[in-house]
Amino acid sequence: MDIASLALFFAAALAIAISPGPGLLYVAARTLAGGHNEGLASSFGTGLGGLVHVAAGAIGVSALVLASAEAFTLLKIVGAIYLVWLGVKGFRESGIAIETKVAATGAARAFREGIVVEALNPKTAAFFLAFLPQFVDPAAGPVWLQFVVLGLISVTLNTAVDVVVTFLAARARAAAVARPSLLRRLRQGAGLAIASLGVSLFFARRPVAL
Repeated sequence: MDIASLALFFAAALAIAISPGPGLLYVAARTLAGGHNEGLASSFGTGLGGLVHVAAGAIGVSALVLASAEAFTLLKIVGAIYLVWLGVKGFRESGIAIETKVAATGAARAFREGIVVEALNPKTAAFFLAFLPQFVDPAAGPVWLQFVVLGLISVTLNTAVDVVVTFLAARARAAAVARPSLLRRLRQGAGLAIASLGVSLFFARRPVAL
């Protein structure tokens, strides 16, 4: 890819990364619910989940899923149910003391959940298959390799933005620690936000053309 095309891709990928999407909102909600460490863990978890779609797109699996209405619907439903379950669980646990091993067990769980949430998101598959091919040049070398490189750049930018959001959300949470009732409401709101992401995913429409 020439410098001009690469610069255009980088600018477009950065603009998309800073746009409030499901991944960014999930990380913010996780940070408000469990703190800085849990937010960072979920950031890297969603990043790894994004790499699943990069690899799948490179070998054509995502294209197969999006071409099949049944496969897309199944993935959508599973991902939606998982997010709603996480949200309801977070809402119910909002009153639990925040000092109980958040850095150890909470972060590990947030990392695993972040991977699953992003890997089960068909919107991410649709994004990569609709966006990345616009910058792939078959004459420039192996298409799969170009797809992987561009995907890595996109995932890195998304993760970097998520980390920044984690720090901002953690500061807001720290200000509320001295007020348990406010912190409880923040954690309840975070749970509802995650559940809402699941509901929105459930109603996601299958792309008609990519």
